[in-house]
Amino acid sequence: MYEWLGRSAWWVVRVLFSLACLAVAGYAFAYLYMEVRGDDPFGAQFAVSGWDVPAHFFGAGLALLLVPLQLSASVRRRLPRLHRLGGWLYVAAVAIGAVSGLSLAANAQGGAVARAGFAVLSLLWPLVTAVAIAAAIRTDTVAHRRWMTRSVALTTGAITLRLMLAAALLLQWPMMQVYVVAAWLSWLINLVVGELILRRQTVAPRAVRRSFAGRRSASVPGDA
Repeated sequence: MYEWLGRSAWWVVRVLFSLACLAVAGYAFAYLYMEVRGDDPFGAQFAVSGWDVPAHFFGAGLALLLVPLQLSASVRRRLPRLHRLGGWLYVAAVAIGAVSGLSLAANAQGGAVARAGFAVLSLLWPLVTAVAIAAAIRTDTVAHRRWMTRSVALTTGAITLRLMLAAALLLQWPMMQVYVVAAWLSWLINLVVGELILRRQTVAPRAVRRSFAGRRSASVPGDA
């Protein structure tokens, strides 16, 4: 019963996660066609930033759109070519999003602290993804999946950022102060969650092996 509930809860989390990826990706693409409001300082700055804004929203949006596909175990097993194609598209999207993101970080709202947070993210994002791809090329599946988990954690920082800003809006917290904090926490929180998931995936098989070994030894009569 408890095992079934655990699997069901995990399935619900994955569905909600996928929907969040699709929703924020859709917002990123739609933002490219939105009119800038005069009372929106972020939008006003984006409007005069040049190529890096559409490049960043397109790259980050495409990476988010591909996350549910790349995490699908069914796609990996049944459609490996689609998984590989999606992987290379994801790498290209991350490269575009990271380079343009680094350009945007130089003039981000919130001062030096916020700029540093976005800049570090823009540097880590392609680096972590490159390590994941290198592991895939040398057919180290375990390392590939672990590093892709970290890459996805950084990609989905866009979701956490918007959740934090939405919470600030609902709770009427000072938006700019929250934005500065979110420039770091939006992806640091995700990395922590990703590491906890990786730890869970590592500990669970060990527990199963210990349980199996215990039952096996118990079935063998001991020496009298």
